[in-house]
Amino acid sequence: MPNAQALLSALADEAAFHLTAVEQFSALAALGLEYYSLRNIDAGRGVKNVMKLTMGEIQRIRHLEDEYGLNVASIASPLGKIKLLDKADGTKNQFVPFKQYLSRDVARACELAHAFETKLIRGFSFYPPRGAKPEDHLEEAVDRIGRIAEACHRSDLTFGLEVEANLVGRTGHLLAEIHRRVNHPGLVLVFDAANLVVQGFSTADVLAQWEAMKPGLGWLHVKDHRKVSAASRGRHVDEQRLDGFVPADLGAGGHDRILADLRTMLPALTKKLQRRGIPGVFLDLEPHVRGGGQYGGTSGPDGMGVALRGLCRVLDRATVGYHLRDFADLRAARGH
Repeated sequence: MPNAQALLSALADEAAFHLTAVEQFSALAALGLEYYSLRNIDAGRGVKNVMKLTMGEIQRIRHLEDEYGLNVASIASPLGKIKLLDKADGTKNQFVPFKQYLSRDVARACELAHAFETKLIRGFSFYPPRGAKPEDHLEEAVDRIGRIAEACHRSDLTFGLEVEANLVGRTGHLLAEIHRRVNHPGLVLVFDAANLVVQGFSTADVLAQWEAMKPGLGWLHVKDHRKVSAASRGRHVDEQRLDGFVPADLGAGGHDRILADLRTMLPALTKKLQRRGIPGVFLDLEPHVRGGGQYGGTSGPDGMGVALRGLCRVLDRATVGYHLRDFADLRAARGH
């Protein structure tokens, strides 16, 4: 597969100020995207996280997807953003008994993936107690993530574990170790450079963590951030006060090197993912250029456009192939 292309996608709620489905889909279609990841959306009955959508709302969204020519890349669920232990630690993170979590939340995410005809569910690696060493909680996280991966695998789906601050898998090295220990075909890793930069890691550190995650890579979230003081490293990150996010061609995340490296991986990785029914390697824009938080961020339609053009500049420099809608796509669309 010498001419494998990266598949461009976006967290659709980032492109909308009011989070309505029409606003989200209009922005992404106008930018030329054909895929999106579903997180928070208003399908006519108020803004809801994807996990709380009703059957009527799902049907409404599916109808609008057809109208706007969009397909779901992944269910951008919050799975794994809960405490490992039922212990007060000064955070607002919730604890849910894992047996209940597996039978309710994980099962629901699988149902949604099938309803939206995607093979991918994005999730996280659980919160240890604030101030604890994440290494001390690897065994607990590995056990739970392994059981989630197995549940997804049994449902012919794949679970993508995203690197993010404050979680057990807060670094690329820790996430890679989780992937190695779980050792399950239903688990892949989701790289996000900005989620490392905000922790005080340098560009060189980010690139080293990219190397660690490559053997388990499934897809990338694309956002970047200006350089953060190394003094922040190892500290709890206040996600509600984060700012300084920038497009992929302006930050300290090393996207030029990362995407040039990805180019050499694309043929084999695309083939590997396609064997699991996944169309290819997604570059999922989550720019946060107007701000970000623990459960989402915002860019607006203009900010998403700026971020997409920044990503395309990096892809062009790295000679990574990609596709945006063109006139031929409009003529091929049925009924419009």
